[in-house]
Amino acid sequence: MSNTSSKVRQTALTAVLTAIVVLMAFTPLGYLRVGLVSITFLVIPVVIGGIVLGPVRGGFLGAVFGATSFIQCFGMDAFGTALLALNPVAAAAACFVPRILVGVVAGVLFPVLRRFGSALAFISTAVAGTLTNTILFIGMVVLFFQNSYFGGSPFWTIFVGFFTFNVALELLVGVVASAGLSAVLNRFVMKVPRYEVSG
Repeated sequence: MSNTSSKVRQTALTAVLTAIVVLMAFTPLGYLRVGLVSITFLVIPVVIGGIVLGPVRGGFLGAVFGATSFIQCFGMDAFGTALLALNPVAAAAACFVPRILVGVVAGVLFPVLRRFGSALAFISTAVAGTLTNTILFIGMVVLFFQNSYFGGSPFWTIFVGFFTFNVALELLVGVVASAGLSAVLNRFVMKVPRYEVSG
């Protein structure tokens, strides 16, 4: 595959994944609403982008995810709206930083792990990317909002009741979908991504 053809394929796939992120963000496909908070599945296209397209394009997709998350804070998501009202800067950081790093981590980790086998690389990278989002988002929420109240409920009541379920479900769905779809795209769409290390 020529370098020009590879770049065209990468740009086209970046556009498609960007559209998927936006579509999922503003339809029921992207979130499972659980009372005050939401479980997101938007990490899936970002992890896929990092694996197949590399850390730069993966980070870009993460930024798109972060932007849609921040938009949700303006009355579209109860938990995000509460965070924005308490501390807008911290809310923005929690929306953008973990999501950007999802794509970067996936893009950096995958070519390294692929040296040890494709199956291991796809699964391990999907796990790492999904946990990057979940752990960093939870960590930033704890760091900035642990002394806050949400609708009269202490922060830790909301945290224990939601985030334990959040981690398990996001990890299960994210890993299965991200690893499987990345393997398909890497083989049939991108063939061998140009960013990948040799060996």
